Amino acid sequence: MEPLICLDDSVGTGRLVDRFGRVHDYLRISVTDRCNLRCLYCMPAHGVQFMDSRRLMTYDEIVTVVRVAARLGVKRLRITGGEPLVRPDIDSLIEALGAIPGIEDMAMTTNALLLAGRAERLFRAGLRRINISIDSLKPDRFAKITRGGDLARVLRGLEEAERVGMSPIKINVVLMKGLNEEEIDDFLHLSVEKPYVVRFIEYMPIGHEDETWKQAYLPLNRVLERAAELGYEIEPTAVPGNGPAENWRIRGGAGAFGLIHPVSAHFCSACNRLRLTADGYLKPCLYWQEELNVRRCNGDEAALEAMFYRALEIKPERHEMAEALEGKERSHLPTIRRMSQIGG
Repeated sequence: MEPLICLDDSVGTGRLVDRFGRVHDYLRISVTDRCNLRCLYCMPAHGVQFMDSRRLMTYDEIVTVVRVAARLGVKRLRITGGEPLVRPDIDSLIEALGAIPGIEDMAMTTNALLLAGRAERLFRAGLRRINISIDSLKPDRFAKITRGGDLARVLRGLEEAERVGMSPIKINVVLMKGLNEEEIDDFLHLSVEKPYVVRFIEYMPIGHEDETWKQAYLPLNRVLERAAELGYEIEPTAVPGNGPAENWRIRGGAGAFGLIHPVSAHFCSACNRLRLTADGYLKPCLYWQEELNVRRCNGDEAALEAMFYRALEIKPERHEMAEALEGKERSHLPTIRRMSQIGG
């Protein structure tokens, strides 16, 4: 399917509200499709073909898109990849984005392999919040899930982020049956001992809906069941940020834990986000194939504004990942891009 292109004749309303009444004030920006890991849920075993670096949006192009988005009410940004820290001088982009009028909050999702030596510079550039992907607290299992990752390096990055003052620090855990399910206890305990927000995430079929995904998928009601079995008293809590997590706190704990369950309990009715891919496509929904080429509007900010409104026009009411799990027919074409190619 050919990506949709920008339409110059859309009329803006000054606010990004789609046809279902959802206000969009959050943009996730992928700066690269490259990654120094090959996580099971993100890439096939042989990896993916990385795009030529000349296809990546320049920092100036990204700043232009965000400047237009901010005029339309976008206040919050998240820098993603691939692995964003493999992109050179990423702190300069963060500084430039933070200077755009209207931008109030900026965060990053990273695997933290390169974070220990760069956390302070990122903080000085304006990055205050960070999400770190840690799918296992056991070195051998972590290496298996990431296909070669060094847990010790990741934990050093985590400690450095805490030392320089980033807060809240969120730990992303993609929960997979038969792989890391038995570590629910350890991650819940981590949320008691440390001031982190541990976020359990359901395995999503982004770019693949094979039997491996279906066999590894685990609904997150298991986390609440396990908390009850361990005798924890839990209570709902609020956590700063833009994410779709259902957040809980174990009474007496230093941190919190969250559940992100797009398959078993989708949260589409509250969706407030758009995505910008590393090669310059505006994506209304993570799951579906539709996307708009912002580079077709290069140098024309009015056309770029029109593209944001067009993205809202084509955004469906919801994704249909549960239908994918059950093998049912879907209303749109699912994306063929893998998660690293869209932006996690």
